[in-house]
Amino acid sequence: MRILAVDTSAVCAAVAVTDEEKILSESQTNSGLTHSRTLLPMIDSTLKNAEIPLDSIDFFACSVGPGSFTGIRIGVAAIKGLCDGLKKKCMPVSTLEGLAYNLLGRSCTAVSVMDARCNQVYCGIFRIDGDAVTRLTEDEAIKIDELKEKLPEYENVIFVGDGAKICHEALGYGIASPQARFQKGSSVALCALKNYSEEKLLDGSELMPVYLRLPQAERELKAKQSLK
Repeated sequence: MRILAVDTSAVCAAVAVTDEEKILSESQTNSGLTHSRTLLPMIDSTLKNAEIPLDSIDFFACSVGPGSFTGIRIGVAAIKGLCDGLKKKCMPVSTLEGLAYNLLGRSCTAVSVMDARCNQVYCGIFRIDGDAVTRLTEDEAIKIDELKEKLPEYENVIFVGDGAKICHEALGYGIASPQARFQKGSSVALCALKNYSEEKLLDGSELMPVYLRLPQAERELKAKQSLK
């Protein structure tokens, strides 16, 4: 089963083409360039390096959030277009669950964290046992002080994601290496494969971002309105 997976939920953009658990080709950029400039060329080059045509992909996998509001929309829009154009299905993947797959092969508690600003992180907690990933908490936006209260109940905690350094410096605990810390298209693809069922596949029109909280502009507007 061939999967083309993308993640544009943070500064790092990632694309991979896989066949079952085998990575055929993978691309990642963490240069700060906008995803609107990099994503489609990355998809094209990743397919060319895998030496397979786009129409041979069985389904698409897309990280739908949480994360950057603009970044997520770019990835979701691209996959919507590919699905509609090729009459293919797609599977949404939690950004945080995809990050947990970066730590496969370990025995640890993966605490996936993405910087949500304002002393908050997007967080999901997962148990990793070799090649098995078990979700322990739902994805949420949480203050770092609140996360501190949750973690003592877990063993061998390792932070992963672009919020890992912030949390490691504030709370201690382990941190993934830079090579395993950021979004990987292959992790999104493997997460989709492990969770695969026909019922979970969506038409492109059904694929939607998952933000967990309102965009900053809407939060600021609500705050101003509450002061009136």
